Amino acid sequence: MRLGLTLGYQTAWTTPADHLALARAAEGLGYSVVWAAEAYGSDSPSTLAWIAGQTSTIDVGSAVMQIPARTPAATAMTAATIDSLSGGRFRLGLGVSGPQVSEGWHGVRFAKPLARTREYVEIVKMAIARQTVAYEGAHYTLPLPDGPGKALKLGFHPPRSHIPVYLAAVGPKNLELAGEIADGWLAIFFAPDAAAEQLATVAAGRAKAGLDLKGFDVVPSVPAVVGDDVATCAELVRWYAALYVGGMGSRETNYYNALAARMGYPDEAREVQDLYLAKRHRDAAAAVPMEFIDRTSLLGPKERIADRLVAYAEAGVTTLSVSLFAADADSGTATLRTVAEALELAGVGE
Repeated sequence: MRLGLTLGYQTAWTTPADHLALARAAEGLGYSVVWAAEAYGSDSPSTLAWIAGQTSTIDVGSAVMQIPARTPAATAMTAATIDSLSGGRFRLGLGVSGPQVSEGWHGVRFAKPLARTREYVEIVKMAIARQTVAYEGAHYTLPLPDGPGKALKLGFHPPRSHIPVYLAAVGPKNLELAGEIADGWLAIFFAPDAAAEQLATVAAGRAKAGLDLKGFDVVPSVPAVVGDDVATCAELVRWYAALYVGGMGSRETNYYNALAARMGYPDEAREVQDLYLAKRHRDAAAAVPMEFIDRTSLLGPKERIADRLVAYAEAGVTTLSVSLFAADADSGTATLRTVAEALELAGVGE
């Protein structure tokens, strides 16, 4: 199992300098990849290109580039450009986001996300491979049939004709799709003791493509808080869990809430959502079960984290991406170092 770093977005509490310092620290500690996210603030490819230009060995990955934000061709151009600038270190993580962001921010209908994702990935792969892009699908047609457009191919030669594609997937159908059309899965709220069913669904998708799980990258983003008291460490993760389980998406469409329910917390997930949507955010955070946080995080001293890393590796994780809950870059670097030491202690690293 390898380690990665999840940076998330730029916020009022994180600066580009912090992100660069953490990426460089992760590179120095032997982490394999650094991921950047986007929602409706900072975009991921700009951050990754900037980091790629100031690092030399660590991969840079989008977790994610939003499918409704760009045409497939624009995504292929961006991926190929960053891959070229970085010397072949880019990983393309894609996701459909949710209906509120897709329709409210990008003005793109959210309907049929699985079918749209399949067509989108097919076109992106064609373009990166420098094939002439002519495509007739239910959601994308290139070139348009009733105008002067012509079928084109990428106008420069990137270092690779195939860039690894990852899908951010939560629900069973999307997990199967990730197995079928992608090279890896970007997971959230991944619990090792609940992973067998999820990976069986991924494997079913792989089988559709005539493949098995060998070489498929399973990449959960896992909150990490180092400290002597597990419950105290968990308090830093509560607000994050409440935001996703309670407030990410609408009452009718919240994939993270549905995931928590499938993991055995249907009543608790409903309560967290009710409280969060009523703007009782503190109460929503308090309602997140401690067990849920502990099952999906790395909490406590180094030795306990080492035990948890063994569980993640045995569950099938191939790249565990650390999500930091730290006050500054220095404390974040200390957490990255502790997790790297815990991996060595666990004896499950590559």
